[in-house]
Amino acid sequence: MRSALVLNAGYEPLSAVSPQRAVVLVLQDKALVEHSHPLHRVRAAQVELPLPRVIRLRRYVRVPFRQRAPWTRRGVLVRDAHRCAYCGRRASTVDHVQPRSRGGGDTWLNTVAACGPCNHRKADRTPEQAGMALLITRSNRPPRPR
Repeated sequence: MRSALVLNAGYEPLSAVSPQRAVVLVLQDKALVEHSHPLHRVRAAQVELPLPRVIRLRRYVRVPFRQRAPWTRRGVLVRDAHRCAYCGRRASTVDHVQPRSRGGGDTWLNTVAACGPCNHRKADRTPEQAGMALLITRSNRPPRPR
C-alpha cells in the first residue's frame, strides 16, 4: 500500500506516513480522513473504516524554522555551477570579492567561484583594484543551496 499524506490543521502538507500510522492517528482521534481509498477498507473486531489516503490533523502542529545552509567552499562552487565569475571558464577555487585580509568573510555574498589563474591574478585586491569585472552579480547569481 502507498503512504498517506498528512496535512496540518490549516491544510498545509506535513509529511507522508504509512497506512498503518494513518489509521492509528484516525482511531486516536488525532486526525480526520480527508480522502480515502475507494476500494480498500480496514477491518478490526469493533471497527471498519476506509483506508486513508489523506488525513488532516485536528490540532495545528507548529513546524520549526528551517536553517539556511552554512557557507562551504563546495556550496559556492555548486551555486556558481563551477564557472569562474571573472572569465567564465571552469572554476576550481573560491575567491573572496572583499579579501579576507581587508575584512571580508566566508559568506555567501562575499565569495564567488574562480579559476586558478583569475584567482591568482586578482590576489589580495578587490575586483576594481585588479581591473577585473565580475560576470556574476547578485541579480543574475543562482540561488544558494538550501
